[in-house]
Amino acid sequence: MKNAKYLQWAIMFILFALPSYALRFKIAGIPITMLEVMILATFATWFLGSYKQVIENIKTRRSSGTGLSRYPFDIEIVLLLIISFVSVGVAGFSNEAFGIWKAYFFEPLLFYVLLFNVFASPSRNLREGWASVFAKIIWPLTVATFLISVFAIYQKITGNLISNPFWAAVETRRVVSVFAYPNALGLYLAPLVLLMTGKLFSMLPRPAGEGRGEGKGLWFKIIFLAITIILSLLSIYFAHSEGAIVGIAAGVIMFGLLAGRRMSVVTLGVLGIVAIIFFANANLHDKIIEKGTLGDFSGEVRKQQWRETWAMLTESPQRFILGAGLANYQGAVKPYHQEGIFFNQDKDPDFYRKLVIFNNEYKEKYWRPVEVYLYPHNIFLNFWSELGLAGALLIVWIIIKFYYLGAKLIKNYELQITNNGIYNKYIVVSLLSAMTAIVIHGAVDVPYFKNDLAVMFWMIIALMGMGQLMINKENKN
Repeated sequence: MKNAKYLQWAIMFILFALPSYALRFKIAGIPITMLEVMILATFATWFLGSYKQVIENIKTRRSSGTGLSRYPFDIEIVLLLIISFVSVGVAGFSNEAFGIWKAYFFEPLLFYVLLFNVFASPSRNLREGWASVFAKIIWPLTVATFLISVFAIYQKITGNLISNPFWAAVETRRVVSVFAYPNALGLYLAPLVLLMTGKLFSMLPRPAGEGRGEGKGLWFKIIFLAITIILSLLSIYFAHSEGAIVGIAAGVIMFGLLAGRRMSVVTLGVLGIVAIIFFANANLHDKIIEKGTLGDFSGEVRKQQWRETWAMLTESPQRFILGAGLANYQGAVKPYHQEGIFFNQDKDPDFYRKLVIFNNEYKEKYWRPVEVYLYPHNIFLNFWSELGLAGALLIVWIIIKFYYLGAKLIKNYELQITNNGIYNKYIVVSLLSAMTAIVIHGAVDVPYFKNDLAVMFWMIIALMGMGQLMINKENKN
């Protein structure tokens, strides 16, 4: 029992320290990050202490039909490991491809296994309750988010510790906090804002204690959560991470529509007010339309990326099926890359005709160079280019299954009138909302292919799987 408690604390520290992937070094000549070391060390500790029990459970299952429970998404996980390893081969078994495979697939899935065996193993049977497990997972993330957001706001006020001079300048300041670039901050914070919102709502209307994994200091925790959410939203705004803002907005709408009747009415009312303002304010209307149709510069860059990616993927049947291979997108898309785009920043209605007939000075005014990015900046194309068509379709299936399980759990908890049913419904809604933020932001960005984001993705999947295990257990009793 003591070892299990230590493993829980180790996992909680890993969640707190997700940004530690920025600390990079080599062990026996192999590049590795601090986050990877922590995951591998914790997994090894659990496995070496539990493998005899695992073998015994397998024998019990074979002889009596009991013992080990199946992991939710187990078939999908095995397929993903196989497909991702094949993609290492597609990339020529390069060191870069192996590095991506271990950091973005192998180790996050080890962490998924850890979560279940430490927090929801058959011997534990989720006896602490799903809400208690959710609390142990969300609190270290909340503390980390608070510190990261405070640092980001410090950068906004002072301009200090922002490595890029352009982002540090007062006129163009974009905060990055502990990350390398502004959008990384938005990608990290967006799903956590929704998870923290679910935790906050599960605490607000209920007395302290039963079913939530909470003890003393309830109001302090509520205030701390609320402050952290506000600071996170400010940090995202100061990072100018528009994809994260839109993703959170979509997640909040889903949260409001699913959390309960009163919340649904409030959400629909707010949406109605927003719609009136949208149509009444011509400037706001035009700006939102421009963003929504990807008519601004960043949107035009995204569309150019997608055209180049499509040209690369359709160059041959092999490339269409297998993609470019892990860590091989830049090299594969380079022959199709356009060095820049002409951007109509002045909204000249005669822009394209003038490009043809006007002099070079006019063309140079509107020419904007565009680099070759690491990924296509679209969640489906990201996976397609890295894992091939099968990998992209598998991720789509995993996300669809995630929403399906969430809908089943919500239906189950709506039939319960107990406090636990209410708490657990908020957990499900927050998980669905967080995934919605990931998917919506992923329409124009890369919400998975980064060490912290891959672990967070599978953490969210694991939490939904734990909910399904708990329902299965209740139905058997």
